[in-house]
Amino acid sequence: MELALLYSGGKDSSLAALTLDRFYDVTLVTAHFGVTEEFENARSAADALGFPFDTVELDREVAEEAVDRMLEDGYPRNGIQRVHEHALEVVAERDVVAVADGTRRDDRVPTVSRATAQSLEDRHGIDYLSPLAGFGRGAVDRLVERELDVETGPSEEIARADYEGELRELIRERGGEEAVATVFPEHDQTIVRGLA
Repeated sequence: MELALLYSGGKDSSLAALTLDRFYDVTLVTAHFGVTEEFENARSAADALGFPFDTVELDREVAEEAVDRMLEDGYPRNGIQRVHEHALEVVAERDVVAVADGTRRDDRVPTVSRATAQSLEDRHGIDYLSPLAGFGRGAVDRLVERELDVETGPSEEIARADYEGELRELIRERGGEEAVATVFPEHDQTIVRGLA
């Protein structure tokens, strides 16, 4: 059974891939807007884990809407949520029986509500899976430490392929580094280098 997993190259989506691999033919899919070449970081992570990899290009208007929202709000949550839901819609159009992501129980963003998941399934005739939905951060961190070789550091220093990198670049184009710092709080990111 073919499954497309939204993939950033980070620890959560990598752990989700390892979890689903027993049951599905998993392809890791990075969604991007064509703003940067950061998707290549996810390709490297997928290769290191031995999974097939692909990309999908998202609607640039969605990125612009997300940036407008983030600049208006002064924080990234609603913009990133919009992008994630759009990415799920695009990936659900692939010839697969299921789509998945690496969202965890205690994620602030993105999240996928039951209603959103059911709507996605009904409209596209696929299954939506979130294999880490019952896992908190501590449980994920312990499993990752055991199974994956991960590099961790500040968001602006760790090159991976989630939506944040491209959205940061679009905000930077509009308002410089100050605008980026205003919207995005300091936080760490991860990139997977291989299996432990």
